[in-house]
Amino acid sequence: MSESKWYVITGVFSSGKTTVLEQLIKAGYRAVPEATRVLIDEEMAQGRSVAEIRSNEGDFQRRVTKQKLETEAMLPLEEIVFLDRAMPDSIAYYQLHGLNPQEARVVCRRGLYRRVFFMEPVAFVKDYARTESPEVIERLNVLLKEAYEQLGYEVITVPAVSVAERVRFILERL
Repeated sequence: MSESKWYVITGVFSSGKTTVLEQLIKAGYRAVPEATRVLIDEEMAQGRSVAEIRSNEGDFQRRVTKQKLETEAMLPLEEIVFLDRAMPDSIAYYQLHGLNPQEARVVCRRGLYRRVFFMEPVAFVKDYARTESPEVIERLNVLLKEAYEQLGYEVITVPAVSVAERVRFILERL
């Protein structure tokens, strides 16, 4: 049994996580936005470019991990919350960027999340924060699943169907 009523929505860039989360919010659920995008948006509001923000990937990933820890520490365990990525995603990102994944792994807790939903990839759309190549996306796809599985989570793959069908798929498995 999990320690919380938290549900993770994870997957590679442009897999529909945010769109699904927006629909879950409209249905009355609480959702936490992706820490990476929040951090990038905050920094850009202060006049920094994405290149400047991510110039030292190790520092950037540590800041993202810290932000996730702080956010999760404030969430009530007994409330249903959907997270756009969670702490184990950091393990995958550390590996992706050649950092020591143990730095992220030590702050991850087994059994914290009720379910982990992995969004099957859809058509990739580049934007200001998504700059990765198809090869990087493919590698990240594998690393994300492995990070959760290595912590003992069952990863439930959400098929690449319509947004309404994805939301229904998730809600049927709460």
